Amino acid sequence: MEAKATKWNVDPTHSEIIFKVKHLVISTVTGSFKKFEGSVETNNENDFDGAQVNFSLDTASIDTNTKDRDTHLKSEDFFHSEKFPNLTFSGKLKKASGDNYKLVGKMTIKDNTKDVEFTAEHGGTAVDGYGQTKAGFEITGAINRKEFGLTWDAVTETGSVVVSNQVKLQLNVQVVKA
Repeated sequence: MEAKATKWNVDPTHSEIIFKVKHLVISTVTGSFKKFEGSVETNNENDFDGAQVNFSLDTASIDTNTKDRDTHLKSEDFFHSEKFPNLTFSGKLKKASGDNYKLVGKMTIKDNTKDVEFTAEHGGTAVDGYGQTKAGFEITGAINRKEFGLTWDAVTETGSVVVSNQVKLQLNVQVVKA
């Protein structure tokens, strides 16, 4: 008997996308994206090994709690949100051990597509008070922003780099069985 594919949709009200980047090498700026969507398709209802993952976020929804910085990040210097409104990911979850997975696939930012790999921890699956089946994942990793065309740079008078190349990502994602 062939396994039936099950689709799960990202629940944006119970999910968050956070990034951290070093500023002046001495401190960390944290930000998030407020608008995103995605889906997971499993081959066997609650078995996420081999699941297809598709994800998209609205680059103009960036929020670092500083309006001027957010405006700069949406500009041509960084995301160029007007021309490239979405960051996308397409890939698969691959079981590593226990509740740990690797999320491997292709990420595209500003028409630059690169292979990426993140760590994903499955927090479990539960039925909520409305009878909806949900699963949770904590996804972590890092990318080099310059590989994706986010190449703006500046150096202070003392030679410190203003923005590091490495961007740490942390996604807390809850998906709902469709």
